[in-house]
Amino acid sequence: MKTSRLVAFMWFAYFLNYCDRQAVFSMFPALKGDLGMTDKQLGLTGAIFLWVYGFGCPIAGQLADRFSKRLLVVISLVVWSVVTVATGLAGTAVILLVLRAGMGISESLFMPTAIALTANAHPPALRSRAIATLSTAQIAGTIAGGWFGGWMADRGQWRGAFFVLGAVGLLYALPYFWFLRTVNETTAADAKTTGKTLAFPILIKVRTFLLLCGVFPVFVFGLWLLYGWLPAFLHDKFSLNQSDAAFNAALFMQGTTAIGLLGGGVLADMLYHRTKASRLWLMTTSLLLCAPCLHALGSSDTLNGTRIAAAGFGLFSGLLMGNIFPAAFEVVPVDTRASAVGVLNFFGAITSGFAALFGGLWKQSLGIDRLLSFTALAYVLAGIVLILGIKKLFPRDYEAAH
Repeated sequence: MKTSRLVAFMWFAYFLNYCDRQAVFSMFPALKGDLGMTDKQLGLTGAIFLWVYGFGCPIAGQLADRFSKRLLVVISLVVWSVVTVATGLAGTAVILLVLRAGMGISESLFMPTAIALTANAHPPALRSRAIATLSTAQIAGTIAGGWFGGWMADRGQWRGAFFVLGAVGLLYALPYFWFLRTVNETTAADAKTTGKTLAFPILIKVRTFLLLCGVFPVFVFGLWLLYGWLPAFLHDKFSLNQSDAAFNAALFMQGTTAIGLLGGGVLADMLYHRTKASRLWLMTTSLLLCAPCLHALGSSDTLNGTRIAAAGFGLFSGLLMGNIFPAAFEVVPVDTRASAVGVLNFFGAITSGFAALFGGLWKQSLGIDRLLSFTALAYVLAGIVLILGIKKLFPRDYEAAH
């Protein structure tokens, strides 16, 4: 019962995490008008956040493996909520970008810590569905934050959106901290520990983990290209207003992602009894099925066709999103889990920052549509590499970890 309550409390904090980071992407037309931001600067709102977030994640993971995870997630919530409120006070593009960097620092503390805390509370046969359930918070947060940001921007109140979101986070910190005081941070005894102070020298010796560090950035490049630029793409291509563009960008992709996440989590846990590589196989399936959806998303001439492609991408992407961290936990020691999440997020965030930036830089020349098609090809190549890794690397790494 306490594990389910833990997931519930972590879920809402993670929901706020994504609301606060995603709201800005639905405000691009308003930010252009009020702050005079260029397309490059708008791209940097995603890129700077992700780059700073990426560099912060490995450090946060190392801290979480050595200190109180419960305290770190609460501190992260409080600080990013304060930064969110401050974003509503930004008077220039430069100040807004500085605050986006501050958001990256504060939110980097949360993800590695929250995933490791949740994983440690569940045995391996239940781990994928627990983390998949937690990960649905990013779907709900993306939809809610994107819609709310666009809705407020359409009413000339984009600053008010940040004030409201930040205030909710500060209020939630109190019951959040109160509950986490009762949570035991003891790790589940399903894998070896290292007893080492630094996790990085251990992680770089695990070849399957290094492979995941290469595959994950490819996936999140496509994901963040859509997170950052799909609302503006729909706004420009189909003449939708800001809130309708944000709603269409979020609902059809994120709604089916939730189904893929939960279904993929349950399926991975079921298949785990047949093959310990079940999570890796579902990740491979995700990449190969997402690729045609990415191409169709950019090339469709109708709004309905774009909606169908977005729904397909969301459904299949959920298979990878719910299993990437449980897959890593199969091959790394218990006391390096938060660091493993942090390192994966580092590579993912750095690469996806370029997705946000390239969307702004190449919007007029190459076009979002062709950039999506090139990304689809990269997904196929990543899927093939992952198959080879499952065959050649995983068996030895799994045995060493257990």
